[in-house]
Amino acid sequence: MALSYKARRRWSLVILLIGLPLYITVAVNVVEMIDRPPFWLELLIFVGLGFLWMLPFKFVFRGIGQADPDAPKDDDAV
Repeated sequence: MALSYKARRRWSLVILLIGLPLYITVAVNVVEMIDRPPFWLELLIFVGLGFLWMLPFKFVFRGIGQADPDAPKDDDAV
């Protein structure tokens, strides 16, 4: 099931504005539950989790910064 450009833009906003803060909250709480590891290990955990959150949503964010491919072409623009 392919999402339209507008649907992907909307879902990307939902993911960034609602999903990402929730994910950060959960990640911080999980790291705190393991009794505050050394700084270098904590840094590696957060960097790893920072990349891990975006993998399932890669298809949603692909091409969002580009112009709408479904928009009508304006031939009069110079």
